[in-house]
Amino acid sequence: MSTFYALVKKELRSVSREKTIMIAIIIQLFIASFSSVILTGLMSYYDPDSIAYSTRVGIKVGIVGDGGSPLMGLLTERNVDVATYPSPLDAENAFKLGTLDAVAFIPQDNGGPVDMKLFLPRSETRSTVILMILKEPLRRYEDTLRKNRGVQVKYSDLNGTPSTTYEFRYAFIVPLLLMFFPAFLAGSMVIDSVSQELEDHTLDTLWAAPLSLNQILGAKIVGGLFLSIVQGALWSLLLRVNGICIQNLGPVLLLAAVITAMIAVVSAFISACFRDRERSQFVYSLFMAISTGMSYFFGTSPITLMTRLATGDRYAGIADVATYGLVLLALLVAFFSVAERLIRMES
Repeated sequence: MSTFYALVKKELRSVSREKTIMIAIIIQLFIASFSSVILTGLMSYYDPDSIAYSTRVGIKVGIVGDGGSPLMGLLTERNVDVATYPSPLDAENAFKLGTLDAVAFIPQDNGGPVDMKLFLPRSETRSTVILMILKEPLRRYEDTLRKNRGVQVKYSDLNGTPSTTYEFRYAFIVPLLLMFFPAFLAGSMVIDSVSQELEDHTLDTLWAAPLSLNQILGAKIVGGLFLSIVQGALWSLLLRVNGICIQNLGPVLLLAAVITAMIAVVSAFISACFRDRERSQFVYSLFMAISTGMSYFFGTSPITLMTRLATGDRYAGIADVATYGLVLLALLVAFFSVAERLIRMES
């Protein structure tokens, strides 16, 4: 058993010499560390309205006119820095100097229509972001004016972040970082390790040691699995730091480990079949692309199950993870029963 552990350690040490794998880990670290910033950028394309809720960009708005308007408090609640100016000329000068991001003219509320004017920068990008941030306070201000005038029709003021932001976090960011990236990396690591042993004909040397072929291949799979588990635990911590809390963390990480092990077993089988790194990596990439797409046709795909577990769905639990555990067990039995015969035949 000590020889098996020594081989696992050898596989983990070899990761530091693989530049591709190290770069992939660094990219994952960057995404996990700055997931809140990346989420804001991606959500601006997916759902522009979410900028008002998820962005941390601070803006300063100059108010001319009614300094006691309810809009002042609504803007402050949205973390907008508000400054009042006695005249439009003073606000215009501050706007030109870049002290203000926007200027709003609010006339006195005399019970009639309120003709408010909003001045934004010429830059379309900046003006779009500023408008998205101001959109929700302006809608609430509109509700206030309607209520004061006895108008019952009002803008629906929903508490919390938009559903699209919630969906994007748990249906994309969490499965991507905790399952897909680590699993893909582990499979690639196994592909490189097994293919190199076969190409350099060093597998026979290892085979001469007091280890069976299944133990050798098992050590390579365990090495990739251990690396993915460490990544999953670290990425989940960084996600929590960025405000993405994961429910059922134990089952989530267990599911990620099971899926990673399944992919590692398949990658070892591909390496044993094709025996060279280039063809094995190409077939492995095709397998990952096709299997990920096909998984959506299943009732509970791994991505769907991870999303349900991470959001605390009471109808998803360890029993669903166990189903994939049985599939992993079947893959292991099938692979280890034909691995030695396959490699001997190819030799």
